[in-house]
Amino acid sequence: MTAASAWPLTPGGEWVEVKPGADGGGRAALFLDRDGVIVEEVIYLHRPEEVALIPGAADTVAAANAAGVPVVIVTNQPGVGRGYYGWADFATTQACIEAELWAHGRARVDAVIACPYTPGGDGPYVHPDHPCRKPNPGMLLAARDRLGVALAGSWIVGDRGLDISAGRRAGLAGGVHVATGFGQGDDERRAALAEAGTGYTVRTVSSIADALGAVPLLAGASGGRFG
Repeated sequence: MTAASAWPLTPGGEWVEVKPGADGGGRAALFLDRDGVIVEEVIYLHRPEEVALIPGAADTVAAANAAGVPVVIVTNQPGVGRGYYGWADFATTQACIEAELWAHGRARVDAVIACPYTPGGDGPYVHPDHPCRKPNPGMLLAARDRLGVALAGSWIVGDRGLDISAGRRAGLAGGVHVATGFGQGDDERRAALAEAGTGYTVRTVSSIADALGAVPLLAGASGGRFG
């Protein structure tokens, strides 16, 4: 993507990218937060040279691919909203992440959804509580509408309580909190566990590598690489 007109932005300004040929087919999906879950946490990550996959990320995504489970990245991007970097930087960094996933496990994502709205800062993306910004469920609802996934039965993996909260608010079956990124703090773990309730399961694991054993959608899927 080399021109702003080619970027998959909605009229509201959110990035909603469904990959060519991807089709949710009414299946339950695996939702993944990006920073601190798939890649090492870098505050306002926007440079490809700073991308570092968290061990096991590619294997987990590849296992979902092999199991026929749609994989959707849902990421808050307040750095865009605050003008620290632009969509061009997001695009090049995201392309690097996807290239790394493919190189390390032939892993691929079906959709990428990013919300630039932020409660603080300057510019057109300032909003006190935008419906697409996690913990609100807007990005997950967009995946339902644009990719055709079923939210009931879907799971989300995140390093913050707000990720797990977004899953509950969207009507997912459960969420997995990882102790990487911001998830290394006890406060985030407690916030995630507090979202558990009737019809919504919350589990905690060390990293995305352990999601294979925590997400029922991936039960029986191999954690190895797929050719």
